[in-house]
Amino acid sequence: MNLDAAARRAFAETYAEARTRLIAAAALRGASIKPYLNPNRGPDGGEIATDTLWLGPKDARNVLVMTSATHGVEGFPGSAAEIDWLLENGGRDLPEDVAVLIVHAINPYGFAWLRRVTEENVDLNRNFVDFSQPLPENPGYAELADAFVPDALDEETLAEADARVKAYEAEHGSEKLMRARAGGQYTHKGGMFFGGTEPTWSRRTLETLIADYDLPDRELVAVLDYHTGLGPYGYGEPICGHPIGSINVERAKGWYGPSVTQPDLGTSSSVPKVGLSEHGWMKELGDSVSCIALEFGTYPPTNGLRVLRQDHTLHNIGPVDWESEQTRRIKEDIRTHFSPRYPDWQEMVIFRCRQMIRMGLGALENEAQAN
Repeated sequence: MNLDAAARRAFAETYAEARTRLIAAAALRGASIKPYLNPNRGPDGGEIATDTLWLGPKDARNVLVMTSATHGVEGFPGSAAEIDWLLENGGRDLPEDVAVLIVHAINPYGFAWLRRVTEENVDLNRNFVDFSQPLPENPGYAELADAFVPDALDEETLAEADARVKAYEAEHGSEKLMRARAGGQYTHKGGMFFGGTEPTWSRRTLETLIADYDLPDRELVAVLDYHTGLGPYGYGEPICGHPIGSINVERAKGWYGPSVTQPDLGTSSSVPKVGLSEHGWMKELGDSVSCIALEFGTYPPTNGLRVLRQDHTLHNIGPVDWESEQTRRIKEDIRTHFSPRYPDWQEMVIFRCRQMIRMGLGALENEAQAN
């Protein structure tokens, strides 16, 4: 099937539609869904869940894990990648001793409500810290907190906020601004990139399913976590957030080649961050896991700041009227930024995801044969 048709078949318009398509694709492959039900409901009142399915030998030594919607609204391309793989392959020709675990919508609340955060207003990819220890500090965010997320969306308030952000950038530089905004913060609950005060439902669910599928007992686990919003339009950048020089990152570079980037080395469109899911995977699996955040570029960071600011302010003000004109406009803006509906972008996503999945499975096959 050509990429255009594959993209139209795999991309959904809503979380509910994405879940329906996943379940249908799993049924075609004879795979059973194991759902982890979230206690909240979607904006339509419907059930939301993290859905998982396993394809391949139950006792496979090596496992490729695909996760989508770590950042909620970014879930559309990740869901499409998982559905496309099920429909195109679905485990029919997996390498010997290799299995695939699909994790659909690890943050189902954010996916359903078109938010980048969880129901706790937490950025899941900043939540994997040890909350028994002093939490990371981000003085740059503290300085700009009410400029990043003001208490109103009128033109005067936004103009003042933008002026403060631009002044900070002029004084400190764009990289320091990006670290202040996106590096992670643990002091402003209603703010952007808030890491939380305790493990979220999504983090606890990920830790539970890691145990349920016996992943710590496998020899090697390759994680592809789908993201959007950074880098050139349509390009899928494989970002590795494991520590510099670790076996985890060196293995990932061997598997996927020199396109792998590392924020800690300054080679990525992303800046160094705290509380990443990679840290959670390493805590559970140690040296046996290698994670890649496959990041698809969309629009400039200035637009990302705009759409996230709108969404956070909307939800901070009070109960959200899903049917109001303002809510519809804000939700359309954030959805468009993180998941463009243009066929060229969607086709690039499908092509790159197929490529990365093939490379990951091939690497695990080589590892299995070598051992």
